[in-house]
Amino acid sequence: MIVMKFGGTSVQDSAAIERLIEIVQRKIELRPVIVVSALSKVTDSLQNIANLSFRGDLKSALALTESLQKRHIEMTSELLSQNQAYLAKSLSQIDDYFVKLREIVGVVNILEELSNKSMAKILSFGELLSSYIIYRALNNSGVKCAIADARGFIITDDEFLKGEPDYNSIRELTPKALNSALEGNDVVITQGFISGTKDGLNTVLGRGGSDYTAALIGMAMGATEIEIWTDVDGVHTTDPRRVGNTRSISTMSFSEAAELSFFGAKVLHPATIQPAIEKSIPVRVLNSTEPQNRGTLILRDDKITSSGVRAISFKENIIVINIFSMKMLNTFGFLTKLFEVFGKYGVSVDLISTSEVSVSLTVDNDHNLDKLTQEISGFANVTVKYDKSQVSVVGKNLKETKGLAKRIFGAICEHNITMISQGASDINVSFVVNKEDLDCVITALHKEFFE
Repeated sequence: MIVMKFGGTSVQDSAAIERLIEIVQRKIELRPVIVVSALSKVTDSLQNIANLSFRGDLKSALALTESLQKRHIEMTSELLSQNQAYLAKSLSQIDDYFVKLREIVGVVNILEELSNKSMAKILSFGELLSSYIIYRALNNSGVKCAIADARGFIITDDEFLKGEPDYNSIRELTPKALNSALEGNDVVITQGFISGTKDGLNTVLGRGGSDYTAALIGMAMGATEIEIWTDVDGVHTTDPRRVGNTRSISTMSFSEAAELSFFGAKVLHPATIQPAIEKSIPVRVLNSTEPQNRGTLILRDDKITSSGVRAISFKENIIVINIFSMKMLNTFGFLTKLFEVFGKYGVSVDLISTSEVSVSLTVDNDHNLDKLTQEISGFANVTVKYDKSQVSVVGKNLKETKGLAKRIFGAICEHNITMISQGASDINVSFVVNKEDLDCVITALHKEFFE
């Protein structure tokens, strides 16, 4: 069997869902499990609804809720216009979902309290709605489709807005739920992004988590392949929205894909690769608007033999923290003390570069940054630099690629570089530039390596 994940832009309207149905019909013999995101921009709208209600603007919250309901009703009516019985049942279920959503929004407004638990509950409606509508549309097209609630088998801890998957529970529960649903059916559809605790409480995997759901299901079911259907032709040499003349990469390794996703590439959720690695399941990234294209196939590292630069990724908004202390010189334990502070405040570090008396690090948000720098200031000098961007050149055997540094830094010699980091990694060279220079830097690098 295979897992087929369709993102928000691949289910954004009735035309997109009709394409989805055609794609699925060509894969029925592979017994696919279909994982879907909410319709494009719906998760953002649900978050806005929750925040508006919390801030006391219930009128605007309900108006936005009404707009969302209208969008789902219109799409369902377009898909099921030839089957009035199916349409009536579907509209009734959609109405039930929105009744429940309005109840929760109303409670948030009355209590003037928006907990992470409540937010997770509100956000879950996006995937519940999309999966139900597509389930009905598939059956209406002649595909025997069952629907399974991901909250019953994608089990996490109680971090409601970024649940940490419980791999053992997922391995145990997922085959039971999905194999049972597949009995007598061609396919089964479930929700990406949303999950649940062992006690049945709503959680979510974090933004972009539908990819993660697909990989977790693939791992638990022993899938032969995980397909990620999006709106681009696979993984590109860099972001085609920022640079012209990019091209799709036909094959790449798990390690390269993991580095790209972690260091800013938007095609895959950063956590997607790990479950696939566990079972060596190939991951294929495809374009739902041009399904005939081959996309990008991501394989086990030992299956990829070619070396050199594969792609350029970036994080547009990062913060550089520079730490200086003479106490580092010829002493031990300083870095341990430093990273204990980062751990205390839950601040994750992307890049690090050290010398005998200084450490430079990057973080991608300002969460607890003031508290962090204040505590570090007790034993070191700290400066923080904003408006920076991180660029990563990713490939295989980069340390063994002669002349690579000359090509990278020669191509961008007109731009200031704040920090360079390679460290133990053989598959990426990363550095920090001024945010205002980012487009010029990645354009110059792309021209150097791919044009």
